[in-house]
Amino acid sequence: MRIIGKSFVRLALLAALAIPSYAFAQVAEDSDRQENTMPSASEPKPDEQLPPAQSDDDPQPPPASAVPVHGAVVKQAGVGGPVAYGRAGVLELGGSASFSAASDYTEVSIAPSMGWFIANNLELSGILRFNYLNIDSTEGGGSATSWALLAEPSYHLPFTSTLFGFLGIGAGVAHQNEELGFAVAPRLGMNILVGRSGVLTPAIFANYSTTDAVTTATGETLVGVTASFGMQVGYTVMW
Repeated sequence: MRIIGKSFVRLALLAALAIPSYAFAQVAEDSDRQENTMPSASEPKPDEQLPPAQSDDDPQPPPASAVPVHGAVVKQAGVGGPVAYGRAGVLELGGSASFSAASDYTEVSIAPSMGWFIANNLELSGILRFNYLNIDSTEGGGSATSWALLAEPSYHLPFTSTLFGFLGIGAGVAHQNEELGFAVAPRLGMNILVGRSGVLTPAIFANYSTTDAVTTATGETLVGVTASFGMQVGYTVMW
């Protein structure tokens, strides 16, 4: 009996030591498993992932059609806004310039302008044109400056959302050599939308003015007409 009692005591001591060791090993194994499954500090967590990349290109508003569109409110014309170029109510500010030169001839013209679309694709513009002309020849030359104030109705035909063709006829008063006369200036060109609200306008033009007076041999004074032709490039901004 004494031998059996000693054996039972030894078994109890071994069991008491084995159970805590097994429990500690299980805790250590679970801790290692959690550390392996948790993301490292250098890697972002799933809820911290950056949103997918998105394009910031703003849509181009559709150009005006031949049929008026009612109910549109003009707030901001151009890319990203609700109103396209050519819509009724769009205001256009800017100007144009032209330059021509030869061995004995130089002409520079600058024309600030302001336009407003009174209806879809139909614009009424005010143009103030300044012109400088210099002629240098063996028979005698000279220089002259002139200005003209024109009112120009023009029609703008949309080909695409960024390309328009236009035809305008300006009419008003002109002043040259201390003479005041009448002026007519037709234009034909294109409107090319650039950027968010810019409009590039290359065009060909003709200027007719009655600022020259001719005195005949009989003493009669006749109205003379001067004409010039050329190309110009303009840049305006929609508002």
